Amino acid sequence: MLNRFDDYPIHQTPEPLAHPASSDPNVYDRTWFNAYNEDGTKYFALGVAVYPHRGILDAHFSTVEAGGRQHCFYASRRAPQERSEMQVGPFRLEIEEPMRRARVIIDDNESGVACDLTFSARSSALQEARQILWQRQRKSMDATRFAQFGRWSGTVSHPDGEYTVDAASWRGTKDRSWGIRGVGERAVVGAPLPPGSAFFLWAPLQWDDHVTHAVFFDGPKGEALIREGFTAPLFNSEEDIPAELEDVATRMATAVHRIEYHSGTRLARRAELDLIDLYGNTRTINMEPLLRFQFKGLGYGHPVWGQGMWKGELEIGGESFDPQDLDLLAPENIHVQQVVRVTDGEKTGIGALEQIVLGPYAPAGFTEALDGAK
Repeated sequence: MLNRFDDYPIHQTPEPLAHPASSDPNVYDRTWFNAYNEDGTKYFALGVAVYPHRGILDAHFSTVEAGGRQHCFYASRRAPQERSEMQVGPFRLEIEEPMRRARVIIDDNESGVACDLTFSARSSALQEARQILWQRQRKSMDATRFAQFGRWSGTVSHPDGEYTVDAASWRGTKDRSWGIRGVGERAVVGAPLPPGSAFFLWAPLQWDDHVTHAVFFDGPKGEALIREGFTAPLFNSEEDIPAELEDVATRMATAVHRIEYHSGTRLARRAELDLIDLYGNTRTINMEPLLRFQFKGLGYGHPVWGQGMWKGELEIGGESFDPQDLDLLAPENIHVQQVVRVTDGEKTGIGALEQIVLGPYAPAGFTEALDGAK
């Protein structure tokens, strides 16, 4: 099965590009963005992904404002043959210039959520370490991801109102990932495995003239499965980003996190991050949460609109909920991202702290699948 990209010299296997190298049903290719204003009172995020072996293309958009409800748009369709066609009903993602500028449009629809937004990069694309996780003898994740920092402009409307996104005060992160990750309806293959556990922390932070980033996957005892941190320049505009795709990041020797949780939950009340460079110098970053966003609004763990789930040839949905009314220990509510104010004692910045803790996790005192902090 051919598509237009087969006319370019970019093949990695003898197969046409529509055929992934792996036959794993959980092959995926995702584009994701977040955005927040500088006072941490408004936030939106979105994702669009193709699941080639499942034959599905889906998209999610969700926004929340301080003191208000979180509003969600969901869409799913049969995947088109052309990979550049990132449109699901009223949603479309346009890559106006790769790794520089993208536009996201959601036309008016029955969910009441719509937008016209442009992302303009202010950093180079920063490749994270390859992320490989195992569940006993089975590979549960094998993915590559890059992050890119930038600014946003445009408009967002939702059932409770609308707001303008001003490039002078809105920041955000682009996240591109692809590979193998658990998506869609779960299928038991062979002998069942015992329940697993998961700890993930992701912290893209923007300062006045640079960015810092840290990624953690821990085991149930707190052991490091994947752990990295780096810094990189923050440019004034996309035109100032180096033309060549050179690696401009300064890689740390390691990174360390410390989290205090709200009592009875798995939600961070505050957090600290140590970036330790190759010479042993430590930069400690304090993170103060300002606004919480529930990732089920993007299909993560959603019981109905989960990512990669077959909904039909084309289906559109939406919902609104009050984040303060949720049971934060329900499985669909433990995956969150919080806008955070950050400081290292000399400089201040803003960014996002994403976390999910599932199952026992000794550093926090969690001993069950979903018990809360004491």
